[in-house]
Amino acid sequence: ETIEVEMMSMIIVPFLTAFTFVFLAELGDKTQLTAVVLSSKSSATSVFAGSMLAFFLVDGVSALVGGQLLSFLPYKWVSLGSGLVFITFGTFQLIRKKEKVKVEKQRATFLKTFSLISLMELGDKTQLASIVLAAELKNPLIVLAGVMLAFSVVTGIGVMLGAKLLRLVPEKYLKVGTSLLFILFGFIFILSAITE
Repeated sequence: ETIEVEMMSMIIVPFLTAFTFVFLAELGDKTQLTAVVLSSKSSATSVFAGSMLAFFLVDGVSALVGGQLLSFLPYKWVSLGSGLVFITFGTFQLIRKKEKVKVEKQRATFLKTFSLISLMELGDKTQLASIVLAAELKNPLIVLAGVMLAFSVVTGIGVMLGAKLLRLVPEKYLKVGTSLLFILFGFIFILSAITE
């Protein structure tokens, strides 16, 4: 029974951590805002499908490959590096000016959505977070599942509710909350490396 509980926690903890982290980080992010704008002019299905393929190829593959590569490094150094990256991203996001999303007024096809979201996600905070979480939580496949579910929920909300969502929770609160979450995780990773 104890082994079953441990096995469940090895699956549930990485899954919920990845899901929660990416969900909160993507709410109000430029890629969600882009999906909102694109879906207001195009088929919600093609915007959702194009976005999800982009998220899988950029963030999902990064989590699988990057997480595996980082697992070969000493855990202490991965945790220290991860902590510093997260604190840097959180701080940068707090002090950065509001980003404007400009999307052409043409209809967005599946391919156009896929291309636009892929380019926006390359080097984005959630791509790096996916890699770091996969390495830190030592379960890239489960982290991938959590990350993809988070992206599908956030994108689904964006496509279905559109701009109404952003009126419910002001963007500045989302930005501050996400920044603090990155900084908190950064300190947790560094503390974990020091106490290891």
